[in-house]
Amino acid sequence: MNQPRKILVTSALPYANGPIHLGHLVEYIQTDIWVRFQKMRGHACHYVCADDTHGTPIMLRAEQEGITPEELISRVKGEHERDFKGFHIEFDNYYSTHSEETRQLAETIYARLKTRGLIESRTIEQYYDPVKAMFLPDRFIKGECPRCHAKDQYGDSCEVCGASYSPTDLINPYSAVSGARPVRKESVHYFFKLGKCEEFLKDWTRGGALQDEAANKMAEWFEAGLNDWDISRDAPYFGFEISDAPGKFFYVWLDAPIGYMGSFKNLCDKLGLNFDDYWKQDSEAELYHFIGKDILYFHALFWPAMLEHSDFRTPTKIFAHGFLTVNGEKMSKSRGTFITAESYLQQGLNPEWLRYYYACKLNGSMEDIDLNLEDFVLRVNSDLVGKYVNIASRTAGFVSKKFGGSLRAIEEMEHDLVATLQNASDEVSAYYENRDYGRALRKIMELADEVNYYVNDEKPWELAKQEGETAHLHRVCSITLNLFRLLTIYLKPVVPGLAKQVEAFLNLPSLAFADAKTLLPEGHRINAYQHLLTRIDPKQIETLVEANKPTLQAAAQPEPHSEQRHAEHQQHTIHPVADTISIDDFAKIDLRVARIVKAEHVQGADKLLKLTLDIGEARPRTVFAGIKSAYDPAQLEGKLTVMVANLAPRKMKFGLSEGMVLAASDERGGPFVMFPDEGAQPGMRVK
Repeated sequence: MNQPRKILVTSALPYANGPIHLGHLVEYIQTDIWVRFQKMRGHACHYVCADDTHGTPIMLRAEQEGITPEELISRVKGEHERDFKGFHIEFDNYYSTHSEETRQLAETIYARLKTRGLIESRTIEQYYDPVKAMFLPDRFIKGECPRCHAKDQYGDSCEVCGASYSPTDLINPYSAVSGARPVRKESVHYFFKLGKCEEFLKDWTRGGALQDEAANKMAEWFEAGLNDWDISRDAPYFGFEISDAPGKFFYVWLDAPIGYMGSFKNLCDKLGLNFDDYWKQDSEAELYHFIGKDILYFHALFWPAMLEHSDFRTPTKIFAHGFLTVNGEKMSKSRGTFITAESYLQQGLNPEWLRYYYACKLNGSMEDIDLNLEDFVLRVNSDLVGKYVNIASRTAGFVSKKFGGSLRAIEEMEHDLVATLQNASDEVSAYYENRDYGRALRKIMELADEVNYYVNDEKPWELAKQEGETAHLHRVCSITLNLFRLLTIYLKPVVPGLAKQVEAFLNLPSLAFADAKTLLPEGHRINAYQHLLTRIDPKQIETLVEANKPTLQAAAQPEPHSEQRHAEHQQHTIHPVADTISIDDFAKIDLRVARIVKAEHVQGADKLLKLTLDIGEARPRTVFAGIKSAYDPAQLEGKLTVMVANLAPRKMKFGLSEGMVLAASDERGGPFVMFPDEGAQPGMRVK
């Protein structure tokens, strides 16, 4: 084996303003599998994470609950740790960004950037809530889009037309905190001059640290130009006050990634590790960040620029993954598919069912993955129970009853299948290393099929009935359980709890990948077989979904909303109905049923889909709709929807948009496209 590697691994920090849900778990399960694999290979691998604890949403939620921010983040941290433990996600250190280690490192990085002329202060104009006496972050300001005039849009971008703008461009803005009309007010802010780091970042992003698709995304941002980054916020704010700027605090996104360093520093103090060995610029250690693709800008631009220019090392690689859909659609509370980790476990579902299913879907790309609940049941029952566990259940009993639990020695060349499974170690390892878990599991299940074919051919249940076949039966069962052990080694990063049960059953120490080179010796004793894993009952999934559908009483209460974004959370606010219009005004709107002939992604647009709509005219209409976050294009084609047919065409940089499709959204979810009942026909007027 090669020299052991020194590896530091992180996952994105969950925000301390809401529960862990199944979408979050994609990342933590993906990371945990990779870390467990590295440890099984004998490498010195440390996995650290922390709660992301600062920002306006934390401050406001604590105020709403009548507790201090410190009390809130302490409680949520306990909830997060409980949920991670429930899914066998094993951190070497789980910490908090609200720590002295993170504060000191943030001050160090800020001071070094300032010394290098990369920090600049200047006066800016912001919206200020006169009722709450606070400056408002962009996502806490809502109003009418200045481009398409859609109502209730956020202060930084429109979810309908995809336009980006300044909060001061909004029409009729209001505070999402108090509902008051904000006023403009000047304040001194501090900026990180990201544009000065452009040449370094161009080289770094093309230097192998990013997936190709991520590097291509960076190229788009370089073409658009890198803006200076506002790294300060005004009091009141829950965070670290900037030492040389009283009343100013570090923006949460500055100290959040520094939280990786803070958590590791805390681990170093516990274990006696040398922090500089992992974070100095010439470090030979490896540093890997697992993140969602929605926070790529922060991790692939701001973060390496901050590190490089403050004399710290940059990441070896950043691994970005896609989002989770459930049954092909965005997670939905109304459909019962917005499922928390706590709810999944409370309903009695085995966490390793989900770990296995996610692993079957994951590869090294940024593609979204889908949790198809019907396929989930079939895949787990077929693979883990029907193929893998079935091997042990069909042979272990004969060893206990007829041979006192003792195995006979197996020579590597005694059966070709033994060599086949042992020789698969390198292939399976390469898949794990490249995070191509789906291919790893397909290979492992192909091997499990071969083992089951062997058992079917040998028929130990018949050998047990025949005189003179005792030695043959012993050989078959011993070969089979050796093969089962090899499969367990390969599956262990994915299903560590199940592997631990197998280790106890086979009377083995903790299995490592190097153990695939060896076989169990003559006379090795196993323990009596006990059932290892149950099948999923489809009724369990039905119960889970029903348990996560909101009741009428719950639906009436405002709920905190947790977006896919790592650190953008806000409280749900019920907005007033817009100003009334007359029936004559409404009569001017021509609403038509339209069939979606084609739906496709728009290159360079984060939120838009290009829809080709048939409304019964000689030629179809083209509409650019801001619904990409909620729908896969393949889901939409052939469906009916409703569009505003007489909206003036608008020239966008992607093309001419000839109307608008109707969709609904608020902080709780969306956008949800309006689909009329079947029976409607393209061109029908909606009355």
